[in-house]
Amino acid sequence: MHFTSERRHDDGIVERAFAINEVPGILWTPGTVSAPVPLILLGHPGGLDMMYPRLAARARRAVADGFAAATIELPGSGDRPRSADAEQARADLRRALAAGEPVHEIVDRLIFPLVDRAVPEWQATLDALLALPEIGGPIGYSGGVIAIGIRLLLAEPRIAAAGLFAGSFVPRTMFDQARQVTTPLHVLLQWDDEGNDRQQSLDLFDAFGSREKTLQANMGGHRGVPQFAGEDAARFFVRHLR
Repeated sequence: MHFTSERRHDDGIVERAFAINEVPGILWTPGTVSAPVPLILLGHPGGLDMMYPRLAARARRAVADGFAAATIELPGSGDRPRSADAEQARADLRRALAAGEPVHEIVDRLIFPLVDRAVPEWQATLDALLALPEIGGPIGYSGGVIAIGIRLLLAEPRIAAAGLFAGSFVPRTMFDQARQVTTPLHVLLQWDDEGNDRQQSLDLFDAFGSREKTLQANMGGHRGVPQFAGEDAARFFVRHLR
C-alpha cells in the first residue's frame, strides 16, 4: 500500500488517495487521532470519480461519528482495465430487460466474476488499513453491490456490522450464501427502484441468517433515498462499532 496524495479539509478531515497492487482507493481519517479508531469500508457500484461526492459525504458522516472510512475502485471501473466479457454481459442484460426475457444466466455471467475479483481486493485493502497505527477495529461495511457484500461478509470475520443496499442483481445461487451470513445487518430498499426486482430483494432479506437484521424500505426510485435513511444507517454503525 502506498499513498499518492494527501488533502486536509477545513473541517480537519484528512483525505488520502492510495493504491494497493494498482487498485486505487481513498482513506478518510480524523485530523487528530489519540487512539486507533474503527473503520467503515464504503462500497459503491463503481467509478470513483463519478461517485466521489456521495462517497465523500458518507465518509464525512463516518468521521464525525468517530470512525475512519475507506473505499476502493471496483474491477473494470474508473481507470481500471475493462473486461470484454463484462461489457458484453451488461449489454445482454439491458437487452433482456427491455425485452422482458429471463436474465438469470446473464446475471451470473456479470456478477460472479466481479465478486470473485472484488472480494480479495477488499480483504487486501483491509489488511493494509489495519496495519496503519490510526486504524483499529471493529470494522463495518457499507453499501455497494450487494452480491459483493454477501461474499465479503462470509469471507471476512473481521467485519462486525454491515449496511447493504438492495439495489443490484444477485445470482440465485448466492441465496444459499446469504443464509450463512450472521453479521448484524441494516438493509436499505427503495420500493420503486426501477432497476431492481423488489420481490427478489425481499426474498434475499428473508434468506439472510443474521439474528439481528433490519429492512428499511422507502418509497421512491434508485436515486430517491431520503436523507433520514442515511442517518438511520449511521446510527446503526454507531451502535455496533462503538
